Amino acid sequence: MASQPSATPMILTTVVASTRPGRVGRSVADWFTARAAEHDGFESHLVDLRELALPFYDEPHPPALRQYTKSHTVEWSRIVDASDAFVFVTPEYNGGFPAPLKNAWDYLAVEWQHKPAAFVSYGGVSAGTRAVQMAKQVVANLRMLPIGPTVSIPFVNEVVADGVFRPGKIHETAAEQVLDELARTAGVMRGLRGGTY
Repeated sequence: MASQPSATPMILTTVVASTRPGRVGRSVADWFTARAAEHDGFESHLVDLRELALPFYDEPHPPALRQYTKSHTVEWSRIVDASDAFVFVTPEYNGGFPAPLKNAWDYLAVEWQHKPAAFVSYGGVSAGTRAVQMAKQVVANLRMLPIGPTVSIPFVNEVVADGVFRPGKIHETAAEQVLDELARTAGVMRGLRGGTY
């Protein structure tokens, strides 16, 4: 069940982790972003790391100082800072997540803090679940809160046709659970960031 709308909509940013040619991650992320837009709790946004095109981390100062010198860092900081919650759509590469996702996390520090993170993973038989387990450790170190519910899509190529992800009922149900949990958690954590708790 969707949460009641708040006075100021919370911004949910879905991030496409894979940047390689021929990826299916964008089609999965497009589905989830549209699904999130139907949820009462969020204003839904999409960030595609291939389009964002962050170079390998190139700032001279530690990200915790927020002394950014590059326009791409300033823009990424603005996007992350404005977001209340995140969903990372990721495949599994060699038991882990793609390097562009780690690079995107490493660019920033303060902007990630006290925000919930969820994962939509896809792949073959493992459905990307090992990538999610590794990713949860990283976001926890960024002082984000990884939530329990996930969307896991095994044999993803069997449910993508003509570049469009065709979700089954199990995917839709899992997405609803993720969104409901994110809405509950993001509301509380927004209060923490604002000092009202």
